[in-house]
Amino acid sequence: MDRISTSLGELAAQQPSATRVFMRHHLDFCCGGKRSLAEACSRAGLDPAQILAELDREATREPDDAVERLGQSELANHIEAHYHEGLRRDLPLLIEGARKVERVHAGKPGVPAGLADVLTDLLAEMESHMAKEERILFPMIRRGARGEAVYMPVRMMEREHDSHGEELAKIRTLTGDLRIPDHACATWRALYDGLERLEAELMQHIHLENNVLFARATQGAQ
Repeated sequence: MDRISTSLGELAAQQPSATRVFMRHHLDFCCGGKRSLAEACSRAGLDPAQILAELDREATREPDDAVERLGQSELANHIEAHYHEGLRRDLPLLIEGARKVERVHAGKPGVPAGLADVLTDLLAEMESHMAKEERILFPMIRRGARGEAVYMPVRMMEREHDSHGEELAKIRTLTGDLRIPDHACATWRALYDGLERLEAELMQHIHLENNVLFARATQGAQ
């Protein structure tokens, strides 16, 4: 297999530990997962040979996650229990923290003005998105629906994933790439740590849906 011309999404699906390498280098393997490794590295100014070497080292460091080897029903259950519930638990706390930082530190260098609003919009988008998956698409997949039967709802969810990726990019912009200022208080630091975890979890969440669950379900469709 020519890994340089393989898409990031396929590489992540074949080698789950690859996601750690992609996260380190800010390579989008979920919403931008259809780009080849060569194209993604070119856009980011990275050497694909170096990334391939890191992928090989990561593969030998510890066993790949077994989650991607779950069956369709079990994978849908895992996504709901781990990622959907995690978002419902963590995002409101991050919104609260962002509002506090914006209020208490208004006017200070690096304050992420507008962050709470972006997170509030993201929560509203995610609640709507997750409800559609939980009530419509995931039950279809659990019943064994495949190909054309799920093609359109899957494509709708993937388009919404692109929107979630745009929200993550806004968060990076507002926070100066999640760089914590020297004068930041404990709440500010905890907020950025939480945002970094949110980004990693959401990217892995979208990857599991786009590149594993949905890819299997739509195999053979148009």
